[in-house]
Amino acid sequence: MAKLQDQAKTREISRWDDVQVFLAAYRDGSLGVAAGHLGLDVSTVSRRLTAFEEAVGARLFDRTRQGLLRLDAADVVLAAAEAMEAAHARMTRDASALDAQAEGVVRLSMPPGMIDLFVAPFLPKLRARHPKLTLEIDASTRVVDLTRHAADIALRSIRPTGADLILTKLITAPWIAAGSKRLVEQCGLLSRWSDVPWISWDRDLTSLPAARWLTKHVPDANIALCTSHFSTHLAAAEASLAAVLIPAPYLRLTHLTRLRYAKTLERSAADWPEEDLWLVSHRALREVPRVAAVWTFLKGLAWGVKKSGGSRATSQLV
Repeated sequence: MAKLQDQAKTREISRWDDVQVFLAAYRDGSLGVAAGHLGLDVSTVSRRLTAFEEAVGARLFDRTRQGLLRLDAADVVLAAAEAMEAAHARMTRDASALDAQAEGVVRLSMPPGMIDLFVAPFLPKLRARHPKLTLEIDASTRVVDLTRHAADIALRSIRPTGADLILTKLITAPWIAAGSKRLVEQCGLLSRWSDVPWISWDRDLTSLPAARWLTKHVPDANIALCTSHFSTHLAAAEASLAAVLIPAPYLRLTHLTRLRYAKTLERSAADWPEEDLWLVSHRALREVPRVAAVWTFLKGLAWGVKKSGGSRATSQLV
């Protein structure tokens, strides 16, 4: 008997028209606005939303004079509801129509230097194609938990693991030693890495491969600036404060150039770290129209590295 009740409850929750009501209520925050979008009267939307909450077994909204106040349970239900929306869209619309329906909030997590130079300049193109999209960007080096929906899409330098995640590698890029043209001209051909001042990372990023390279190969480094904010690294280096280690693609988007060094430093230069860049999302969200649109946009950007004939990668915008 209990099994039959569970099956009946599952059928109630999986009714697409009730899921539509939930999504409209979640996105619009108002029974009246949701009713207008759905072509229903307010009482019908309210009744079906209540029935959906009963089927789910949790209250999803507080009804207030200002509108619908989302509760934590609504955020939990949202991912599954949007996955159902995406499945329904795939059955009833072609790809171009699906693109046109991309709307809502997409939360991105990526390092600040990356968003500043590689993503932000191209956001007008994304906006022109999907004017109903809203981006929320967490520009930090911290690793967010995609399985708990702390973000919809993340860019990471370390390959994530987890059966619930879907990912693709965008590039593999080497880090290189660079400085402003003025600094490089002043220093000339380096015979020791310590002949030039350096920009380094704060305590929270001492485990970064580039930071470990600096500790290993320039133990007596003259540190001019210590910060974990990568955009500050770039700005200070461009101002000729000191040398800096950066991923090779940044050369083409800044006023920095490679340091020149003697053959005696080639072995340590060969030890510069290489870093992958991974595009990651939760499997349940990947095909949701709003997430799929941003995923396609990020994957199509010119991340800037092609393999040359040698063993190392060289910077080149593609």
